[in-house]
Amino acid sequence: MQRFGEKLRTLRLQRGMSVRELTSALGYTGHGYVYNVETGKKKPNVEFVLKVAQLFNVTTDQLLWDDLEVEPTGTGAEGED
Repeated sequence: MQRFGEKLRTLRLQRGMSVRELTSALGYTGHGYVYNVETGKKKPNVEFVLKVAQLFNVTTDQLLWDDLEVEPTGTGAEGED
């Protein structure tokens, strides 16, 4: 779980989102919590992990297990032009 913030940042940047845009997409009002999770200053709560997984179409295992990388699952960019 030490890499959660790094993975969150990677997913956000892959989608070209700012921290504020991510905060809004996750349904939060202030970007401080999201920023602190991304920088590793705070650990994410369960609700946050679930929202991130759903938003970026990744599994919670991919987000929480340090040895797994984050790659979109199921429906996504594969085969889209």
